[in-house]
Amino acid sequence: MEKVIYFVPIASIVALGFAYYFFRQMMKESEGTDTMKKIALHVRTGAMAYLKQQYKVVTMVFVVLALVFAVMAYFNLQNAWVPFAFLTGGFFSGLAGFFGMKTATYASARTANAAMHSLNSGLQVAFRSGAVMGLTVVGLALLDISVWYLVLDHFVEDVDPAHKMIYITTTMLTFGMGASTQALFARVGGGIYTKAADVGADLVGKVEAGIPEDDPRNPATIADNVGDNVGDVAGMGADLYESYAGSILATAALGASAFMANPEMQMKAIFAPMLIASVGVILSIIGIYLVRTKEGAKMKELLSALGRGVNASSVLIAIATFGILYALQLQNWVGISFSVIVGLLAGIIIGQSTEYYTSHSYRPTQKVAESSKTGPATVIISGLGLGMVSTAIPVITIGFAIILAYMSAIQFDLADYLSRENLSLGLYGIGIAAVGMLSTLGITLATDAYGPIADNAGGNAEMSGLGKEFR
Repeated sequence: MEKVIYFVPIASIVALGFAYYFFRQMMKESEGTDTMKKIALHVRTGAMAYLKQQYKVVTMVFVVLALVFAVMAYFNLQNAWVPFAFLTGGFFSGLAGFFGMKTATYASARTANAAMHSLNSGLQVAFRSGAVMGLTVVGLALLDISVWYLVLDHFVEDVDPAHKMIYITTTMLTFGMGASTQALFARVGGGIYTKAADVGADLVGKVEAGIPEDDPRNPATIADNVGDNVGDVAGMGADLYESYAGSILATAALGASAFMANPEMQMKAIFAPMLIASVGVILSIIGIYLVRTKEGAKMKELLSALGRGVNASSVLIAIATFGILYALQLQNWVGISFSVIVGLLAGIIIGQSTEYYTSHSYRPTQKVAESSKTGPATVIISGLGLGMVSTAIPVITIGFAIILAYMSAIQFDLADYLSRENLSLGLYGIGIAAVGMLSTLGITLATDAYGPIADNAGGNAEMSGLGKEFR
């Protein structure tokens, strides 16, 4: 049973291997004209300057916090592993964001140049460059989790087996906190920067000068494109690294507590979320290869191309989950499998809802555009109203998903659903539903990173004067 854990680092190496492969394939593409190269270089320089400054501040914060944990460990208020686990979580979270952003800044001009040849070429370059971000995040997270498990399993010996697993999983949660601290700076700092730069560029260009959004005469467009990279790529990557690792580690810790009376079942409950996430990596790679489109495709068809990859990966992971939990012979494996399915479905529903409320192919966004005919005030009112209404489906979906995941895990035992045993098992079901939702992060994060890459490519195309059809 203990040898199953080795599948996790293998999956992480596969993810990192494909991330490197997609990066090398992107780098082989041409950046286009000298003007396109010059614009891309400006964006890349600005993004790296921002990230360098941010990491200086974050490093100082991490040093202080690590010293606090070290003092606590010295006085036996924490175990001695915590300062090191905290630092590795933050380091890998930042590293994931750095690799993703570095790829994005090299990919934008290449995407614009590929779009001059065909729509599918532009889509493939942008999406597979985004996949570097997705696969780097899941690869580094699984590598960090598996290495820490193996290290702690080897060195922690002075406790009985059941308490040993609780000790290991709760210690590993600490590097989730390290990743969370890094994500706080990357996501909030990068997010505020990107919105400030975006609005600033629009005010200078569209409002004051009366020129297009990405006009080369507006120097603020470079800051706008830098913001897309530091906020929507580096920030998003660090943020979702924390969410991904946190869901796996929290579920493992819940499993260690829920099955404490049965060490063999406890081990299975700890490995289950790790294995589901690992298989999700492989199936996400399959989904990435399914994303392609035909020439002349409209917005809905392009969104469908992205959705095809995500949905195919989700279906495959749903099937694989039953196989994984059956092979483990985890207690109530059927019910817990359905908890994972609930998480997957919740993620798909939230994604489809977001697409419906934000894509100009659908009525809600079109209504906001129509409201502009009567002035800026109605646009603001309409947009605010739409934003508020759009949160209803995700909130309701998550609420139902929590209830369904809990009830599935306890086999809908309504008569005794709050007993001690059912409570522990139900909470484990909720945790593993979150793992299910994030099990396809390799491809869903690729679609996230694809957005700013394609957006930067559009800006490059306009500033380089390539023509509207290429943009």
